[in-house]
Amino acid sequence: MLRSLMLAGAALVMAAPAAAQVPPYPVAFHTQEIASNGATIHVRVGGKGPAVVLLHGYGETGDMWAPLAADLMRDHTVIVPDLRGLGLSSKPAGGFDKKNQAGDVLGVLDALKVTGQVDLVTHDIGNMVGYAFAELHADRVKRFVLIDAPVPGVGPWEEILKNPLLWHFRFGGPDMERLVAGRERIYLDRFWNEFSADPKHFTEGSRAHYAKLYALPGAMHSGFAQFAAFDQDAIDNRAWLAANGKLKMPVLALGGEKSFGLTMAVVMRAGAENVTEGVIPGSGHWIMEENPGATVTAVRAFLAPAK
Repeated sequence: MLRSLMLAGAALVMAAPAAAQVPPYPVAFHTQEIASNGATIHVRVGGKGPAVVLLHGYGETGDMWAPLAADLMRDHTVIVPDLRGLGLSSKPAGGFDKKNQAGDVLGVLDALKVTGQVDLVTHDIGNMVGYAFAELHADRVKRFVLIDAPVPGVGPWEEILKNPLLWHFRFGGPDMERLVAGRERIYLDRFWNEFSADPKHFTEGSRAHYAKLYALPGAMHSGFAQFAAFDQDAIDNRAWLAANGKLKMPVLALGGEKSFGLTMAVVMRAGAENVTEGVIPGSGHWIMEENPGATVTAVRAFLAPAK
């Protein structure tokens, strides 16, 4: 009896993040842990049809994509990993440069036996991983949607770095990890508040959900490591562009009206030949929390088959 109660209690604890005010994935989705490139990647998979990969950014996990995944699963196989070190993926000591994380994505696709082209939809640091994947595996990417974050070394990168709001790009190391240990929610609130058009759009339930995931052992270290790799990412991207030229696949560059806006297209026109611009109205950086309807509509229209 005692063992049964303990197991039930453990199950409730494990289920707590899903019970927070983050939109749930449809029950038709399943999750699995995929060994890939020296990490174990937590992946959500659902739907049927051409594959689309959704990559999240910092301050969230793949859970952010639930509204878009629910829409796309009607005619796509939707694949949503947690980036290495974040969410429920493993927390390796290194490998956070975006070229290496492109290998994580490739390993996931190979494990799922997805051999053809995929559509990519990415946000924040997911943009950077997706761009590296599109560079290294251009034959595997049909269309590419990047949302509201720069790409290291591409376009006005050096000017973007001067923005005082982006001080966290250089924030990290053992002392910084000590400062935020046990205070993950305080640190993350700064992002959710300052980078939103209206902080109320990032609900208390969502904040509690993600703060719990970022308080997992190794998660904050991994988050800092994502940013610490930016200098190498910039070197890698500049070298690839110099040797190969811009991406050739169709690209949709979406910015939040109160965040990157049309600057997102400026960035991507420096790194891709065929760029369509778009703005998510009334939204800051957190597009799936602030205006999910407009985001889903924009992505859905771009990914629609040509008639």
